[in-house]
Amino acid sequence: MKKVGVLALQGDFEAHQRLLERAGAGPMLVRTREELESVDALVIPGGESTTIGKLATDYDLVDPLRKRAEGGMPILGTCAGMIVCAKRITEGDRPLLGIVDVTVRRNAYGRQVDSFETDLDVIGIGEMHAVFIRAPWVEEVGPGVDVLATHRHHAVVLRQGNVTLASFHPELSGDDRLHRLAFGLS
Repeated sequence: MKKVGVLALQGDFEAHQRLLERAGAGPMLVRTREELESVDALVIPGGESTTIGKLATDYDLVDPLRKRAEGGMPILGTCAGMIVCAKRITEGDRPLLGIVDVTVRRNAYGRQVDSFETDLDVIGIGEMHAVFIRAPWVEEVGPGVDVLATHRHHAVVLRQGNVTLASFHPELSGDDRLHRLAFGLS
């Protein structure tokens, strides 16, 4: 059984944990370097990217996260997790991990009241219901990044090597297919 960690610093990490259990993975909440070293893959959930970045820095997790990603550990970053993984962020914010060659605009779809749901056609999955809450979108995609779905002409699901990113919250729709795709779960 693949041991998939969920970075449990901030955000709805418990919903990801439930989805991973249903998908047949062995989920584990990750808050320390030792816990990070013990997992085969990792979800970086949505939430507040600034808060996730601050707590990851305080818990001394930034370099270990980057090293595990560069070492090939599969990662799924959703919503704020997309921002945490991006190499570039608009509006002058400093990237945290910088492991995926994209430029991301945070809160690109607007404020909390602008949240919405829609169906997307995701390569490798098919039609998928997506919940967008203060969601980012990708403004630029570098070479080597595969766009798996777009919305309003912006990439909202993409993959670069071992890292898969989504602008929305798959854990809120209860659809585990993106987790299965990212981690090779059957």
